Amino acid sequence: MAGGSFVPVPTYAQNDFRLLAADVEAAITPRTKAILLGYPSNPTGATMGREDLAAVGEVARKHDLAVISDELYDRMTYVGQHTCFSGLPGMHGRTVLLGGFSKAYAMTGWRLGWVAAPGPLAEAVMKVHQYVMMSAPTASQYAAIAAIEQGEAFVAEMVAEYDRRRRLIVDGFRAIGLPTFEPKGAFYAFPDVTVTGMDSVTFSERLLAEERVAVVPGSAFGAHGEGYVRACYASGYEQIERALERIGRFVQRNRHD
Repeated sequence: MAGGSFVPVPTYAQNDFRLLAADVEAAITPRTKAILLGYPSNPTGATMGREDLAAVGEVARKHDLAVISDELYDRMTYVGQHTCFSGLPGMHGRTVLLGGFSKAYAMTGWRLGWVAAPGPLAEAVMKVHQYVMMSAPTASQYAAIAAIEQGEAFVAEMVAEYDRRRRLIVDGFRAIGLPTFEPKGAFYAFPDVTVTGMDSVTFSERLLAEERVAVVPGSAFGAHGEGYVRACYASGYEQIERALERIGRFVQRNRHD
């Protein structure tokens, strides 16, 4: 709306899909205003350690940039502890922190989230927000209060179950012959499907038509997602087992190695 444009900075499996500060800095121009982060990541399931984030923060400080940090999956980490970007030294005053109830409290579709930002940035956000919607849904707000007051035990239980599904799907993909980075957050696996010789769209379309399993082409998330597909393991354990069996049949029929 403000006439800006985005410049994608790729991440790679060999770096655990972490965003490297050097790559961010290489993409900065005199017109750059902000860095947008999304960790834990959709679609890769990657997380960023405190040192990695601090290095990105140093780039932001050096070039006097705002940082928009989308941390919607912050409660859903399986390895280590999530680091909130605005909690890093010197980052509180330049961070726009995005969060919500959708993932941690299984409230997808209830459309309730928040922005925490320095006053001038928050006021700019509000100028747009007040003309986009009236307010957050009343029912969602009451549900959020219940989630905060009563939901912590259920969050821990849910994360433990997602961790169980995570191990199932990663081990399953690797057994099938699809190299798969171990996701450390969110609830997505991002297997490499190049062994089939298909691009990610063709793989996804044929898998759906032939085996009735839905995945999302990696290219939907940017050019550097080509060769991968996103598989969500928010389904039931038994459904994931059946999906892996079907994907295994499909890959076996189409291997090109």
